[in-house]
Amino acid sequence: MTGWDISPTGVKGVLEKTGTAAEGLGKAGTTLQTAVPAAAKAAGTLSMGGGGGESEGQGLVAVALSQFMTAHTERLQKIGARASASLNGAANATNAYLTGDLEQAANAQREALKEPKIDLPGQGPPPGHPAAYHAGTG
Repeated sequence: MTGWDISPTGVKGVLEKTGTAAEGLGKAGTTLQTAVPAAAKAAGTLSMGGGGGESEGQGLVAVALSQFMTAHTERLQKIGARASASLNGAANATNAYLTGDLEQAANAQREALKEPKIDLPGQGPPPGHPAAYHAGTG
């Protein structure tokens, strides 16, 4: 085993808190996707009917909000994906650590239950043992 000393309970607590924060971030992103277009629509135009050079009746604020969303949507999605991957990775690494501990415990128990091999000094192999024929005692 490595020199790691992981507290599964501590990891679980951190993952729960981080998961809650990530859920909040996800909800904020969803709200942003609906609120920004609504704000852009409500912002109006500089001149009546959008004749002031704005695209399709949108004012400068609407255009700026649209450009903001276009520029940052991919980044926001990557933040969410990275947070999710980090949480899953930490959980998987902790589970692997625990599985390793359980595997080591099972191996130790299996070894402890094996028939002991006793090699007493001055004693040759028992009669009938293949090594006894080499020692001349068979």
